[in-house]
Amino acid sequence: MPASSKTVRAGGHRVRITHPDKVLFPADGLTKAGLVAYYRGVARRMLPHLRGRPLMLERHPGGIDAPGFMQKDVPDSFPDWIRRVELPKQGGSVTYAVCDDTATLAYLVGQNCTTFHRFLSTADDPDHPDRLVFDLDPPGDDFGAVRQAAVRLREVLREIELPSTLMTTGSRGMHVAIPLDAGAGADFDQTRAFARDVAELLAARHPDTLTVEARKAARGDRLYLDIQRNAYAQTVVAPYCVRPIPGAPVAAPVSWDAIDDPRLTARRWTVATAAGLLAGNPWRGAPRGRSLGPARRRLDRLRQRA
Repeated sequence: MPASSKTVRAGGHRVRITHPDKVLFPADGLTKAGLVAYYRGVARRMLPHLRGRPLMLERHPGGIDAPGFMQKDVPDSFPDWIRRVELPKQGGSVTYAVCDDTATLAYLVGQNCTTFHRFLSTADDPDHPDRLVFDLDPPGDDFGAVRQAAVRLREVLREIELPSTLMTTGSRGMHVAIPLDAGAGADFDQTRAFARDVAELLAARHPDTLTVEARKAARGDRLYLDIQRNAYAQTVVAPYCVRPIPGAPVAAPVSWDAIDDPRLTARRWTVATAAGLLAGNPWRGAPRGRSLGPARRRLDRLRQRA
């Protein structure tokens, strides 16, 4: 007879997982207990990327083959030890969950949360992002177009002396992220304008393969340089998250050295191959956040010469 619940210990808390044998990923036989085990196994790597950040939770109570939903507001049923932060929105406020520890991670997965989407800013300074993200999805099924776009984007970022990191999304594409110094004062309007100018410069250099055109009908077979996530209360999938897709693919940090590997795809890593993902740490020694001021001046000079 299937167990109705099980208890896991984490960080001084006893976390009750109801219906641990519920299959959340039918094609893979991945149960809720299995998903909790995966997230506990990657917690050491994942938590630094969640800690202190408001989260949007992607929940699938009926498994991934049934409709799921995105949740921002924390329900009253969550235990008191789950950290919360109340942030303004137009006409009111939203109370978000913040995942600072393994116990919170296990509890949220126990609530059928498959995927965590994080703010690009912290709860303590929500108006000033410490990440800027370019979202690169292929126009069709050719992931080579994503790898090529990422390389070309890195070339521009190097010209304006901004370091970047690379992550497969576990869905269709890759994220190229720039770590920012939130304390330098750039708000979301400024960072989004910066990202737009970078994207426009890159598209102008490669008009046959890249575009900033938001309308799908106008893109043709060109890859869209998506900068829309760079706005207040927008979120991006967190590193090491499982995507609600058959195969249980994982959003995976990768090194720039891997960009030319033809095996590199958006779904290169899965829950089943997580041990290989954790064998190394491609983001070890990741660059510290930079101020956009000097890079903005360099970018403006490039645009003037274009």
